[in-house]
Amino acid sequence: MSLHKKSLTASANLLDVPLLDRDHSILAFNERVLDWAVRADVPLLERLRYLCIVSSNLDEFFEVRGAPHLIAAQSSDYQGVYSVHSFKKLAAAAHDLVARQYALYNQHLMPAFEKEGFQIISHGERSPEQRRWVKAYFDREVRPLLMPVGLDPSHPFPQVANKSLNFIVRLTGEDAFGRENDITIVKVPRVLPRFIRMPDAVSGKRILFVSLSSVIRAHLQEMFTGRTVGQFSQFRVTRHSDLAVDEDEVRDLRTALRQGLEIRHYGQAVRLEVSADCSEYLSAFLLKQFKLPEQALYRVHGPVNLARLTQLIDLVNRPSMLFPPFHASWPQQLTPGQSFFDRLKQGDVLIHQPFESFDAVLAFLREAVNDPQVLAIKQTIYRTGADSELMALLREAVRRGKEVTVVLELKARFDEEANINWAEMLESIGAQVVYGVVGLKTHAKMLLVTRREGKQLRRYGHLSTGNYNPRTARLYTDLSYLTADPALTGDMEHVFVHIAGLSKLPRLQRLWLAPFELHNKLIDKVRAVGKAAAQGVPGRIVAKMNALTDEHLIAALMWAGQQGVKIDLIVRGACMLPAQEPGRTENIRVRSVIGRFLEHSRVFYFRSAEQEDLYLSSADWMNRNMLRRIELAWPVTDPQLRQRVIDECLVPYLLDERDAWDMVAGGQYVRVQRPEGHGAQAALMGRYGLHRRAHDA
Repeated sequence: MSLHKKSLTASANLLDVPLLDRDHSILAFNERVLDWAVRADVPLLERLRYLCIVSSNLDEFFEVRGAPHLIAAQSSDYQGVYSVHSFKKLAAAAHDLVARQYALYNQHLMPAFEKEGFQIISHGERSPEQRRWVKAYFDREVRPLLMPVGLDPSHPFPQVANKSLNFIVRLTGEDAFGRENDITIVKVPRVLPRFIRMPDAVSGKRILFVSLSSVIRAHLQEMFTGRTVGQFSQFRVTRHSDLAVDEDEVRDLRTALRQGLEIRHYGQAVRLEVSADCSEYLSAFLLKQFKLPEQALYRVHGPVNLARLTQLIDLVNRPSMLFPPFHASWPQQLTPGQSFFDRLKQGDVLIHQPFESFDAVLAFLREAVNDPQVLAIKQTIYRTGADSELMALLREAVRRGKEVTVVLELKARFDEEANINWAEMLESIGAQVVYGVVGLKTHAKMLLVTRREGKQLRRYGHLSTGNYNPRTARLYTDLSYLTADPALTGDMEHVFVHIAGLSKLPRLQRLWLAPFELHNKLIDKVRAVGKAAAQGVPGRIVAKMNALTDEHLIAALMWAGQQGVKIDLIVRGACMLPAQEPGRTENIRVRSVIGRFLEHSRVFYFRSAEQEDLYLSSADWMNRNMLRRIELAWPVTDPQLRQRVIDECLVPYLLDERDAWDMVAGGQYVRVQRPEGHGAQAALMGRYGLHRRAHDA
C-alpha cells in the first residue's frame, strides 16, 4: 500500500469533512488584497495599486480557471467536478467582488484623488478649451489608428483579442450602399495609452487626466459620416489563455509553444465586460457572439480594465502618496568584497529577500563568471523577466568558455514568450539548453557552480524559494540559500544530470525532489509528529506557503491535529483545509498575511519534543507541485540559521496583529486588528533598516 493510501485510510473519518472550494478560496484571497485598497492607513496611490492588483488577479483567474466552469455550465454531457450550480455560485461571488471594486473606485478613491488635486475628467465636465484640446489629441493621436468594422455577410465579427479595449456601436440610417446594417465594432490598439495627462495650460491649478475610452466616446460620431450613433458601449472580453500542449505528441516543444502563443489571445471567451449603461440589445448581441451565458456578463461603472489604472501612479508622480522607499541591506552574513567561495567554505549563508538584497545572488554568479577557475555553471530558470542581468551573465559565461547548462522552463505561465526568446539566444551562442522532463514543469530554483581548486573540483550552490527575477526579488518575500555543503551540492548535481540526461536518479542525501519523494516525505513528517503526539509527546507543525490544496497533505494534517498536534498554517492564498471546526480541526489554525510585499517563501517546521526539523522549498502544498512538477525541499541543518528562519519567517507572522487574517469555522477569514498591532513585514523592515544604517555608518 502506498503512503498516500495509508494516510487516507488512517484518517478515513476525516474525509467526511468537506474541504473548502479552491476557486472560492482564490476569490477570498483577492478580497483580502482589496482590503489594502480600503485601508485609510495606506497611502492613496498604493491603495490604487492594490485595486489594480485585484483586477489583474481576476483577469488571470478567469483566463486560467474560468473555462472549466463555463464548459460544465454549457455542456449537457459534461462529466466532472463542476456543474451549472457551481458555475452560478462562483459567478455570483465574482460579481460581488467586482461590484465592491468599482464602488471603492467611484465612491472613495476618485473623490480622495480630487481632494488631492487630481481628477480623471469626463467629457461632460470639460471646459470648451479642454474639449478643444481633447479633440486635437483625438485627431492627431487616436483617429488615425482606429478602423471601424461594419458587420454584414462580407464583414463578419472581427477577431477581438483577449483583454483588449473595444467599442460596439449601433448606428441608425443606411450605409454607403443603402443597407441598414446597424452594428459596427471599433477595436482600440494596445499601443495607445489608456490615460492621458492634460497640459497645465488647460488644466488650471489642477492635475487632470482623460481616459482613452472617454476620448473615443466623445468623438464616435465623427467616425460615421452620414449616419447617427445611437447606442454604444465599451467592451472587453477575457479568454481562456492557459496554453495546453500535448508534449507526447510534439517533436519540438519550443516551436509548439511559439505557435500556441500566436493563438493564445483568441481562445475561448469566458467573461464579457461592458459599460454599466450598455443597452440590453448590445449586451445580448455580444453574449451571443461570444457564446456566453448571462452570468458571464459584467456591467461595470467605470473603465472595463481597472488594471490599466497603474499608469496613473507614474503619471501622478507624488512620492508622498506612496509607501516610503525601502532599501534592502546587504546580507548580514556577507562582507562586501569578500569572495563568495572563501565565505561559503566557512558555512552556509541565508539571504532573506527583499529585506536583504538579491544583488548578492547576482554578485555570486558574477564572481563565478569572472573566476577563471570556474569550469561549469548550471542553472534552472522559471521566470527571470524580459530584461535580465542574470541572463546577460550567463551569456558572458559562455563567451568566456565555461560550460553553461540552463534548464529553462518554457511552460512558465504567461512567461512563455520571454523564456522562448532566452532559450533561442542561449542556444545561438553555444549554451546547453534543456527544457526539463516531458509532462513536468521544472519549478525548482537551483544554481550550481563547479570550480577547480588545486587537484580537486568543488561545487558551490544556490537554492531558493523564489525565482531568479531581480524585479520580483524586490517585491516578494523569499529565501536564498548559498552553500558549499558537499551533500547538498552533490544532490544538486544529481538532479541536474537527471533532468538533462533523463537518467535514473540515485538516492539523494539531503534534497527532497518532486515528483519522486517530496510528497511522501512531507506526509511522513506530518504523520510522525502525529504518531508521537498520540503517545503523549508534544508536537508542533508550522508551515508557510502560498497555497494548500493537496487533499493527501490536508488529510494528513487533519489526522495529526486529531492526535493533539498544534498546527499553524500560514497560507497566503487558496486554502482548502477547513480550520477551527469544533471536534475536527480545532487544533489547526490557518492565517493569511497580506502585506506590502507579496508573501512567497515556503518554510516547513516540524517538532516532536526537543527534535525539530526545518525545510525550505520551491513547492506549495498543491497536487500539481507534488506530482506534476520538479520541485525541491532542503533542510536547514545549521542551528543558528534554522533559528533565524524561525524568528524571521514564522514567529512574526504568527504574532502579526495588523496584516493577518485568521480563518474561522466555516472557512471565512477575519482580519486581526489591534490599535498598536505588530506587523510582521513592518518589523522586518525596521530590523533590516537598522542593520543597513549601522553598516553604512
